[in-house]
Amino acid sequence: MTGQAQATILGIETSCDETAAAVVVREQSGRGVIRSNVVRSQLDEHAAFGGVVPELAARAHVTYLDHIIAQACREAGIALPDVDGIAATAGPGLIGGVLVGLTTGKALAAALGKPFLAVNHLEAHALTARLTNGVQFPYLMLLVSGGHSQFVLVRGVGDYERWGTTIDDALGEAFDKVAKLLSLGHPGGPAVEKTALAGDPKRFRFPRPLLREARLDFSFSGLKTAVRLQAEALAPLSDQDVADIAASFQAAVAEVVAVRAGQALERFAAELPGAPPVLVVAGGVAANRSIAAALDAVAWAGAERFALGVRDGLDAVARPRWPLDLPDMKVTPDAA
Repeated sequence: MTGQAQATILGIETSCDETAAAVVVREQSGRGVIRSNVVRSQLDEHAAFGGVVPELAARAHVTYLDHIIAQACREAGIALPDVDGIAATAGPGLIGGVLVGLTTGKALAAALGKPFLAVNHLEAHALTARLTNGVQFPYLMLLVSGGHSQFVLVRGVGDYERWGTTIDDALGEAFDKVAKLLSLGHPGGPAVEKTALAGDPKRFRFPRPLLREARLDFSFSGLKTAVRLQAEALAPLSDQDVADIAASFQAAVAEVVAVRAGQALERFAAELPGAPPVLVVAGGVAANRSIAAALDAVAWAGAERFALGVRDGLDAVARPRWPLDLPDMKVTPDAA
């Protein structure tokens, strides 16, 4: 939608183990401009534990968030009181971390007298393609991240229909568990990908769960178990064994995702005749990129809702789980 007034939004993201803030401008035309994007990773804090420790993540957010916000404003060349609204992730995510960013965003909005927007970070993923590539509604999103693997039909801001999801582990979880099994370190996705470069993807024929079924759901638990059994059978593992297992695991995942994407696009074409078949792939697992893309998405999702007249009260709650297809994601006619 175009024609709304230009809006400058400060976005705050603390849903997992990166402390982040960004300033994004949504122009009258609907085009988005990223003015700043500041991310502090917590990899060092969690490395010794082989995964994210929620309590440590929350403490780090408390320590660094104010500085990150100030830096984001400096890099954007804007004073904090001059933003038009403040958006913060309200879920889903690690509840301690979510609370830090959500409370900070509310406090800033109250102190500055600015509108506040509680952002579902899954919606942030869903709308990022409009910021980065100007994609028009409707389109299909494949979200593959640490906690989610799903297909979502994106009809508009707040209008989502989930077509498929994981029935057990999300793909990001599967990558992390395989990385831990093979002693590749954390985070698992990049570690497996790097190791797989030296491997033979055809050495092991791991299962492709649900591959022949018509539904668009995923299942990675059986694949993960097959990897574990193969590793146990070969123990002790050589470096080449590890690389070949990683490569074969990735090959299985790639085939499953490709087949599912094809099925989803066929359904899109059948149910929305005339609409260009666009597939947006989002989430850290999909592109092996840093949290920066997800952060930009948080501010942009806030900007999209701001442009439609959406405002959230300071009683907005933090949510560890927040599916996109719940009724409270809808943008009401009064807000548009």
